[in-house]
Amino acid sequence: MTDRYSVLKPAALCGWLCFGLLFGWMAPAAADDVDHDEALELAERGVILPLQTLIADALERYPGRFLEAELEHDDGRYIYEMEIVTRDRRVLDLEYDAVTGALLDVDEDD
Repeated sequence: MTDRYSVLKPAALCGWLCFGLLFGWMAPAAADDVDHDEALELAERGVILPLQTLIADALERYPGRFLEAELEHDDGRYIYEMEIVTRDRRVLDLEYDAVTGALLDVDEDD
C-alpha cells in the first residue's frame, strides 16, 4: 500500500519551485549597486553630490556616528543609503537623493 502523501510530496515540491521561478520572473528589478570607482567618477563629474556632504547633513540632523553607506541606481535615480548610530544608540537608516541631496526616508532599525 502506497502512502498517498509520499506521492504528493514531489508534486507539491515541483509546484512550489515552478511558482517561485514564475514569481521571480515577475518581481520588479532590484536596485543596482554602484561600485566605488563609478561613484567617484559620478561625483567628480558633478552628476551626484559627494558622500561626505550627505554624511555631514545626516550627522547634523541626527548627531552621532556614521557607520556605512552605499550608492544605488534605482528607477533612474541615484540613491545614497546610509546608516548612522545616534548619541542615544539608535541605529538609523537614511536615504538621500544623491543628485539633489534631499533626505527621502529615515527608518530606525529594531
